[in-house]
Amino acid sequence: MAAYYVGVDVGGTTVKMGLFSDKGELLEKWEILTNIEDNGDHILPEIVDSIEEKRAEHGGNIKGIGVGIPGPITDEGVVLKCANFGWGVFNVKNAVAGLTGVGNVRVGNDANVAALGEMWKGGGRGYDSIVMVTLGTGCGGGVIYNGKVMTGSKGAGGEIGHIKVERDETERCGCGNKGCLEQYVSATGIVRMAKKDLRKDSCLAGCDEISAKTVFDGAKAGDGYCQEIIERFGRYLGTALSNVAHVIDPEAFVIGGGVSAAGQIILDIVQKYYKENAMYALQETKFHLAELGNDAGIYGAVRMVMS
Repeated sequence: MAAYYVGVDVGGTTVKMGLFSDKGELLEKWEILTNIEDNGDHILPEIVDSIEEKRAEHGGNIKGIGVGIPGPITDEGVVLKCANFGWGVFNVKNAVAGLTGVGNVRVGNDANVAALGEMWKGGGRGYDSIVMVTLGTGCGGGVIYNGKVMTGSKGAGGEIGHIKVERDETERCGCGNKGCLEQYVSATGIVRMAKKDLRKDSCLAGCDEISAKTVFDGAKAGDGYCQEIIERFGRYLGTALSNVAHVIDPEAFVIGGGVSAAGQIILDIVQKYYKENAMYALQETKFHLAELGNDAGIYGAVRMVMS
């Protein structure tokens, strides 16, 4: 009888799922909408219904289910509130196990899970200790040390987006604090910086809609103002990652998320400021771009239950 593993990446809009062989090969992937009605009460049952459909279609036995959740998760699988879904505090692991009858269930923070996926099959291949940085609408982070996810005592390990990097900031971050890394290096943060003191001589002045991509494209094309914004982006992120390295000492940083599509320019500017601030022993830490894209979460989720 064939044996399968299922990886689940729960997002605010869609739930991405993947069916894997017992050798870790992705056999099929699919999505369903994230139903946040009634304080998210339908999310897990609808995920389980979708998994059961695949189980009936393929036959065989599901050996494990891994789930990534966008919020703090303890090692025991307890979510410590997830405001985007309306979830309070409850044990996601036990809920999924109860609904499916599958005993081997693991749950983790989505950024940590994506980091595990990149270390297994993506930009972090060949390393045992990495820090993944996810630059999207926000700034997330995942820490893998000696092959294991560092969740922290409250499930909030790796939340590098809320490292304070600017003492003089007046606007608040989504977390309620001011001057968080996320306010400068996320897609929304880059746009915020670009719009704040936009110069008339910049190519951005004629843009119908400024995005992180237009800022990076402008910098690549030699626009002085865009280059200033990207320089600032690199200074904040490179300095923050040097601070992370002084605590974690990873073998490599892997940078992913939608902003990472800008490519080599990100690695160049971030490494410049990283090396300016990192002690000698940490100078040769490697930097890579993520490779799995939106599939990192399902790969990492499966890796949790296969290891």
